[in-house]
Amino acid sequence: MGARCPHLRAGSTHGTWTFAVDVPTPSHVRSTVRRGGFGSQDSAEEALRRFLEGEAGGFDADPNQTVATYLDTWLAAKALVLKRTTMARYRDYVRNDLVPAFGMLQLDQLAHRHISAFVTGQLAAGRGLTTLYRCLATLSSALGDAVGQRRLPHNPASPPVLRRPPSPERRIWTAEEAAHFLAHYHRTDPDMADLFEVLIGTGMRKGEALGLHWADVHLDQNILYVRCTLSAIDNNRLVITTPKTRSSKGWIAISPRVALALRHRAQSAPRICGDPSNPFAGLVFCHPDGRPLEPYLVLDRLHRMSKEADVPRVTVHDLRHLAATITISAGVPLTAVSKTPRHSTLSTTANLYSHLTQQAAHQAVDTIAHVLSGAEQPAARPIRQAWLRPPRLRTHERPFSHG
Repeated sequence: MGARCPHLRAGSTHGTWTFAVDVPTPSHVRSTVRRGGFGSQDSAEEALRRFLEGEAGGFDADPNQTVATYLDTWLAAKALVLKRTTMARYRDYVRNDLVPAFGMLQLDQLAHRHISAFVTGQLAAGRGLTTLYRCLATLSSALGDAVGQRRLPHNPASPPVLRRPPSPERRIWTAEEAAHFLAHYHRTDPDMADLFEVLIGTGMRKGEALGLHWADVHLDQNILYVRCTLSAIDNNRLVITTPKTRSSKGWIAISPRVALALRHRAQSAPRICGDPSNPFAGLVFCHPDGRPLEPYLVLDRLHRMSKEADVPRVTVHDLRHLAATITISAGVPLTAVSKTPRHSTLSTTANLYSHLTQQAAHQAVDTIAHVLSGAEQPAARPIRQAWLRPPRLRTHERPFSHG
């Protein structure tokens, strides 16, 4: 009867296709899954095939699954492998941005146009490019996993709607500005000055310095080990986690100046013995009662002291770049410089400090030109005596043999 069927007005599912399948359960009780609303037999069979593939692969391939349900499942799986700080950031993006925007859509219906409209609205509302880019990167990662599980045929968030925003230009102190800042800090707050001596003198990340334990400081060998990092979850809960990357975990050589700061810290803030199971016990830089220093407190102190010392305003992470800048400018080979910030590859160091490596490259070719120019100077050649010269045959004379 087609469109003339009177039952089409009675229910929205009349005239559509439905599949039903029995799936196993842990209790071995029969469970039947029914999904309907498909416009043709072929689309219903395709949905059934994908559903069965999902059951065999151990993931949910329900064709009626919403984006909100999928993202919640994805977060639960990621919580098993990601750091708590990364999970907190993913969770914020999912709950505050992605679910309100796309949560009611079926996962199979999510398209590039929905994501593009979301970006347009966010930009019109004044959302920052970097934050929005990270939010979209979270969505793309989640949908990429759906593609890998064959839950989706393609990733609707790829290619990305937004390009990666360029990194902001950093203002790095000169060596004179850094020395002036440290001298001022030693006069006003010697204990906190020790922390900034370590940050500048080693190139450690802020969290690595705040998570440094006395058990990992070996002044007799002039080295320290980076095993932990202090992080803030949701900007209020402090936790001890692993360093940022695998290459970040390792030893760092310390200079006599850094060693002096650590010895001063050991004298002014004696080690507090606490519960060995407490991850905050034995921190090098902490409050007088042993509580860890809040990361925002360190940034506030840096900004306040920078203003008092009349040096440019920078971030704590800029001090890490300062350490590399000083060493590269001093002519230290890039392979040695990369050991201080503990970059995973040498190319990472070269890309971050390309402006300095270009300067070094110009110095290198200038050195080549200087050496070659010096070699072009005429040198005194020794004059050989005539009797030392080998005899020459005249052109009209030819050798002959006697018969």
